[in-house]
Amino acid sequence: MTTDVEAPPPAKESPKEEGFLTLFLKNLWSANTVTVTFLSIFLALVVGAILIVVSDSAVLSKFAYFTARPSDALGSSWDLVSAAYADLFKGALFDPASFQAWFNHTGSWQQAFGPISETLTYATPLVFTGLAVALAFRGGLFNIGGQGQAVMGCVFAGVAGFAFHLPPGLHLIVALLFGLIGGALWGFLPGFLKARTGAHEVITSIMLNYTATLFLGWLILQKGVQDPTRSDAISKTIDSSAALPALPEPLRVHLGIVLAVVVTAGVAWLLNRSSFGFELRAVGANPPAAKTAGMSVARTYTLLMVVAGGLAGLGGAAQVLGTADKLTAQVAGNIGFDGLLVALLGRNKPWGTLFAAILYGALRAGGNLMQVDIGISLELVTVLQALIVIFIAAPAMVKAIFQLRAARSARLGASMSKGW
Repeated sequence: MTTDVEAPPPAKESPKEEGFLTLFLKNLWSANTVTVTFLSIFLALVVGAILIVVSDSAVLSKFAYFTARPSDALGSSWDLVSAAYADLFKGALFDPASFQAWFNHTGSWQQAFGPISETLTYATPLVFTGLAVALAFRGGLFNIGGQGQAVMGCVFAGVAGFAFHLPPGLHLIVALLFGLIGGALWGFLPGFLKARTGAHEVITSIMLNYTATLFLGWLILQKGVQDPTRSDAISKTIDSSAALPALPEPLRVHLGIVLAVVVTAGVAWLLNRSSFGFELRAVGANPPAAKTAGMSVARTYTLLMVVAGGLAGLGGAAQVLGTADKLTAQVAGNIGFDGLLVALLGRNKPWGTLFAAILYGALRAGGNLMQVDIGISLELVTVLQALIVIFIAAPAMVKAIFQLRAARSARLGASMSKGW
């Protein structure tokens, strides 16, 4: 009598682990944050090229006989756009001719590193104001008051810069601390009102922007603050002991960019490694649930706006102690409002905000050379910045245009899809 014995089922082969290169190639054309960001910049450059051609009457006139000789219009368009973007690159990063002149001893190293110096100079205050907006976003607040907080940072740091007479080093630290305190106080007000009365931070911070600007305009005309040798609205000169150390002229980059990198690392640690960062993210994700878990939503809102205001105040301090040496009505420029766009471009991530600020600084520095060399208006560079933000803010459109796959959730795909 024979007994049928069932054969054991074949052992399942364990799936082979995919290597890094395989995962990278599979994710290269997926809808992760990095790919969408780069494609958004590419789309903005394409649309910008069209605007450059349309805005040039000489090139546009050649399209009148496009069907007869298309090479004239296409060749002129290519020459114009390539020259414009070449100037954008040379003005933002480096000019090969300047490096060649430096190596041949016919030029200086300051000329060779001038473009990157301008990029970092423009980017420095935007890192701080961008972090102020990004941090508030992560906590569920819309800090549109970065401009006013930066202005107050300029005021406090500037007054400390010429009113105090302290040894070098100590004077700089005191001036930076005063700038931080000025921005923190201006951030405390909307945070406190939000926590205690429920007043929307957008409304209160917008009003405080106007208040800070008007206060600055009034202050620089007062005796003891206004430059006694001038009749216009300008303050005394900040002491050299309070100025941020900078590279030799004509380079303008200063120690503020190093401080910006250190602060970015600090904000990243605060968000991801500290208990306050955990409370901040919990409150931003679901305030009722955070309150049920025993977290004080009102306290978190207040502290969040204080920290965000302090960051923006540091941006104002870096502006007045590093780039400018006096208080004027326009000393802060638009660094607070530009910081809002930088935070959006950086996906509200600390390191993403840093890179976005450098990109904005590069566009600004390169745009200056485009304007001088080719005659392209600086407003066109502003349009380019806006286009980048628009495309990044509409990832579904970018995905549809380039037919991107959904981002994979495994290892490399997951890490890439989380952003910067």
